[in-house]
Amino acid sequence: MSREALLPGLDVSRETADLLRRYAERLLHWTQRINLIAPATATELWDRHILDSAQLFPLAQGRIWADLGAGGGLPGLVLAVLATELAPERQHILIESDKRKAAFLLQTVRELGLRCDIRIARVESSPPADAQVVTARALAPLDALLPLVARHLAPGGVTLLPKGRSWATEVAAARMDWNFTLQDHPSHTSGDARILCLSDLKRRTDP
Repeated sequence: MSREALLPGLDVSRETADLLRRYAERLLHWTQRINLIAPATATELWDRHILDSAQLFPLAQGRIWADLGAGGGLPGLVLAVLATELAPERQHILIESDKRKAAFLLQTVRELGLRCDIRIARVESSPPADAQVVTARALAPLDALLPLVARHLAPGGVTLLPKGRSWATEVAAARMDWNFTLQDHPSHTSGDARILCLSDLKRRTDP
């Protein structure tokens, strides 16, 4: 079977790469009508959005993955596409409150045959996902994001959060109210960015 190298250590079949390209085409098409990605980044879609999302895939293991504020499916749908080949037992939960964005997610999941549960709800009011892995991309600063993560994270789970150049400042602010174990991974798509992998998440006021 012919394989394509998306990123170091992440090779997929040509069929999976084609599925990602179909998703990218749908994302660009819908972005003409609703704000799924910033129009200025459309010409950099593959590197800035698709590969930036795909690099989360090998960083954690878990049967249930939840993506908070899923928007246009970055990273949630990208990860679900990869899972069709690399982790077919995995379930993906995508939580999005905007009905137009949720419509895009629902239609794309149907057309690409992905195993996803799309929840049209606010992250803070959606029933807890009890996910072993929680992701969120460009949703909120870390100190505001962690209460949402904690709501949907299963005991012993981890969260993967892509962050930009201010990631260290965000970590310092979050540690005022939260205890966690942190691993920061360099980004393959931006020299200033990091992927934060947080485990042992606990609010400081918890007993």
